Amino acid sequence: TCRTILLLYNGAMNNSKIIELQNVTPELIESLKSRVLVGGCFDIFHFAHLDFLKKSRQFGGNLIIALESDEFIRTRKHHEPFHDVQKRASLLAELECVDLVVILPLLTSDEQYLEMVRRIKPSIMSLTDGDSQIGNKTKHASKIGAVIKVVPLLPNFSSTIVHAKATITSD
Repeated sequence: TCRTILLLYNGAMNNSKIIELQNVTPELIESLKSRVLVGGCFDIFHFAHLDFLKKSRQFGGNLIIALESDEFIRTRKHHEPFHDVQKRASLLAELECVDLVVILPLLTSDEQYLEMVRRIKPSIMSLTDGDSQIGNKTKHASKIGAVIKVVPLLPNFSSTIVHAKATITSD
């Protein structure tokens, strides 16, 4: 079972498992004894996302999601988010296997990602097979003494495939 972390948060979101990166404190991080860090957009949530999160959680400790910003989706994915960051964070926070969702600002350099990793101090960084940032993430993990774990991708599941197969209608 996932432990619920109660946080005092003065923002628009009321979910106790959601926090913005700038509000992550050393005390909060130290309260999470063993930390598994995953990252992503999770804009069109699908079965492979759930599978990845559950398998990552099984590596042990508390599962922390570094959730990319709406601006990240616009600049890196080249489209508008289907769900804004608050909705994506709320969906993820409802999952039993998720202990904390950290909403990221737009990070534009490898150094900014390294600083985020240093702030969260994961024991394990979990990635999907074929992650385009595996080299950078491996570097980050080695700098803080974390272990990289790779979860195999499920075939025929991706946000791109789901989007391409979806029929969107409007009234």
